[in-house]
Amino acid sequence: MLMQSARPLGELENPTEFLPRHIGIDEADERHMLSVIGEASRRALVESIVPRSIARSRAMRLPPPATEAAALLELRHIARKNQVFRSFIGQGYYGTFTPGVILRNILENPAWYTAYTPYQAEISQGRMEALVNFQTMVCDLTAMPIANASMLDEATAAAEAMTLAKRMVKSKSANFLVAGDCHPQTIEVVQTRAKPLGIQVLLANSAEEWKQLLAGDYFAVLAQYPATSGRIDDLRADVQQAHDKQAAFIVAADLLALTLLVPPGEFGADIVCGTTQRFGMPMGAGGPHAGYLACRDEFKRSMPGRLVGVSVDSHGNPAYRLALQTREQHIRREKATSNICTAQVLPAVVASMYAVYHGPQGLKRIALRVASYTALLAKGLEQLGHKPRREAFFDTLSLHTGEATQNYISRAHAMHLNLRQAWQEYICISLDETTTREDIQRLWQVFATPGQALPDFAAFEKGIEPGIPQALRRTSEFLAHPVFNTHHSETGMLRYLRSLSDKDLALDRSMIPLGSCTMKLNATSEMIPITWPEFAHVHPFAPRDQLQGYAELDEQLRAWLCEATGYAGISLQPNAGSQGEYAGLLAIKAWHESRGQAHRNICLIPSSAHGTNPASAQMAGLQVVVTACDDSGNVDLADLRAKCEKHSGNLACIMITYPSTHGVFEMQVKELCELVHSHGGRVYVDGANMNALVGVAAPGEFGGDVSHLNLHKTFCIPHGGGGPGVGPVCVVEDLVPFLPGHQTGSGIQHAVGAVSAAPWGNAAVLPISWMYCRMMGAEGLTQATEVAILSANYVSARLRDHYPTLYASANGHVAHECILDLRPLKETSGVMAEDVAKRLMDYGFHAPTLSFPVPNTLMVEPTESETLEELDRFCDAMIAIREEVRRIERGEWPQEDNPLKNAPHTAESLLKAEWPHPYARELGAAMADPKTGSGRQLKYWPPVGRVDNVYGDRNLFCSCVPMSAYE
Repeated sequence: MLMQSARPLGELENPTEFLPRHIGIDEADERHMLSVIGEASRRALVESIVPRSIARSRAMRLPPPATEAAALLELRHIARKNQVFRSFIGQGYYGTFTPGVILRNILENPAWYTAYTPYQAEISQGRMEALVNFQTMVCDLTAMPIANASMLDEATAAAEAMTLAKRMVKSKSANFLVAGDCHPQTIEVVQTRAKPLGIQVLLANSAEEWKQLLAGDYFAVLAQYPATSGRIDDLRADVQQAHDKQAAFIVAADLLALTLLVPPGEFGADIVCGTTQRFGMPMGAGGPHAGYLACRDEFKRSMPGRLVGVSVDSHGNPAYRLALQTREQHIRREKATSNICTAQVLPAVVASMYAVYHGPQGLKRIALRVASYTALLAKGLEQLGHKPRREAFFDTLSLHTGEATQNYISRAHAMHLNLRQAWQEYICISLDETTTREDIQRLWQVFATPGQALPDFAAFEKGIEPGIPQALRRTSEFLAHPVFNTHHSETGMLRYLRSLSDKDLALDRSMIPLGSCTMKLNATSEMIPITWPEFAHVHPFAPRDQLQGYAELDEQLRAWLCEATGYAGISLQPNAGSQGEYAGLLAIKAWHESRGQAHRNICLIPSSAHGTNPASAQMAGLQVVVTACDDSGNVDLADLRAKCEKHSGNLACIMITYPSTHGVFEMQVKELCELVHSHGGRVYVDGANMNALVGVAAPGEFGGDVSHLNLHKTFCIPHGGGGPGVGPVCVVEDLVPFLPGHQTGSGIQHAVGAVSAAPWGNAAVLPISWMYCRMMGAEGLTQATEVAILSANYVSARLRDHYPTLYASANGHVAHECILDLRPLKETSGVMAEDVAKRLMDYGFHAPTLSFPVPNTLMVEPTESETLEELDRFCDAMIAIREEVRRIERGEWPQEDNPLKNAPHTAESLLKAEWPHPYARELGAAMADPKTGSGRQLKYWPPVGRVDNVYGDRNLFCSCVPMSAYE
């Protein structure tokens, strides 16, 4: 017998509706939470927090929410509009095989993709070991002494190499010499980056021009090895010539080629950069892929990006930690060497494990196969009357095809093959590890005249030699460490990956309450499409008619994000939040220049702002002027008014974060925007805290001119252990012409230029945010914002008697995050915020954001995805830790020997025969549930004790730890 429904069948809630899967709080939970906070309803709570003056004027116009199955089906139809041709375009992007064990157990595994940047070293040992493998791999293949833990892509790595060289060399020249045979997209991004810094890019488009410019004046040189046309040059004499001028020599090198070629470190290169894309990461229409940067040892303390180093823990055992550059842009601000905040950790892990799985011999076999097939292709083309231009090559051939160029390109398209047209009358053909004998025969067929016999593959195959000159063949060893020579069976690899992920805390284990980082659900249904062939296996510079699916996805997602933000135009090209900031500032600067006001160069930034803000402003060639904040953490309008008046004639913009970095909605934000506008400046609203705004207020409506979004925060792209990210830049109508864009592949000149290597940046992860928006709809996105605000206020209310919230609005409420003030504990117990952060690890939690933006505090952002049970578990742990502090305050435990100072507690330390501490082992292990007192069934064991940061920086070591260290 059917039960009678309370409403008609057509109005029944769909059992597969996504909204209750994403939001962890149900109606009963909400009533309880509101009673603790002291508000009658969620709507009343939100209206008491968000200033009515900035409330949205209209609802977002988005499609009604779709179920998971319906959204996947709709996206599948869009994906099928992409055409997956066999691409032989090269230009830094190649077909590759992602080993199944890596695909399933890293790329598709939430233990890896939901982890956060390893700022808390003790619970990040697994992913940091993988990153040390990455650094070691890059050092070995390039023969350089030190490498960082990934860059955003090859083009931005080259741009960072340029600025690193400028900081480090003795030459005072402003000229940067670039070989015209570098990848076109790299040249574009370097030119974009150079302009605001006053660097003059000298482009050598011929051998004669290269020779002439090399004899001239410059501070650094960039050359591609092998070149984008496939040519392999002996660069040794060029390097010496640059060094004679006290200039640096930068090599953009193909890592797979370096298994066969003399590495740049052996012929004197100062910096080596590039991409690791072909080490197991699909092309994905351009990203995400981990770039790399390696350099001379004396450059290491100025190297941009992240560097994983080896230190020791409190028990004297080796332990990994982020070294030197860790959040340095937040500390040094406008004096930072880079604004990079998000790296490409997940793709870097994939690349490193590709090297671990294949080992040195496996990589060399892959490279030899590619090089041999290229030589076979060259021999057959020569027989057909198309001799390649160069005798020396690795995987790319260049043919002079004259007036017939377009004819050959069209013939290839008819056979579902993509070739690269270069310099009008030339065609480049690049092979990769996925190339087959059948592919080579089809390529011969493209260039054969009607009736012409194709070459005999079998006859050519015997005794074929790669096209690498004897003098440039590598003889040195690489990847000799045991980690690259052990895990070559799938069983061994599987267990190695599991052992690493078991050491870490990610969202699949527990809540990660990081303020400003928005660690929310990355739903499985959102993740599924990223490995579909139609999204994963297309080349970013394939003809646009093959990328219609991506074009439609880009158009729809941009329209939806415009609705969410209130802006008129958006570019999805920036592949990190920091790059979105940079692009937005370039747009403002270009707008001023277009009006004959290039002198406007002052960027006002409140003292509470994210550290990437001043770092981005410096990169954009702007001068930072800091404005004060009042005691409540709000922008001091009196000081802002004075600064605006002082710099009125030169004011370019202000950068604010809203809600503020202190987790509060500032009531006078509209007045602030009007004030800056009245002095001719533009308003940049940092989108880091958009999880408190979507559906509630729109920056483009309340006075913002530019914002960047973090799709890896608000719109559900997973953090991946510290990347990938996407940082779209959003602008009002009159700034739309100044959005960044690529000329490569489109031929269109953009006022700002390209800010990342690919036209759509990290295109392959855009389906994640598309799925999120499509399944949530306007009401769902609004509800997510309101529940995030509800959850933050619940945590603040539950903990107020134990840890006061530092900043709040007049009624005591916060936005989507709250800053817990631990500063008084230092005086009463000697306990610091860091001690509480480490103690939380014993309770199975990642710490909240530590000492930012205020020293000795914890910033908590629970997000809308956590259940009430998990929020309470976190609050119970924090309260239990406060009780432990009270025991120190009462003198029951010494200030220097207690569970907080000794945290985290490893299983090994607790099992030792001697236990010299004044508290029980069980208490140290936090084995009891803090609420019930009974034993906990699930227990996370930190793999190492507290890591010594000072030792790690004084004894910098950034490669794989020798096995003897573990004996």
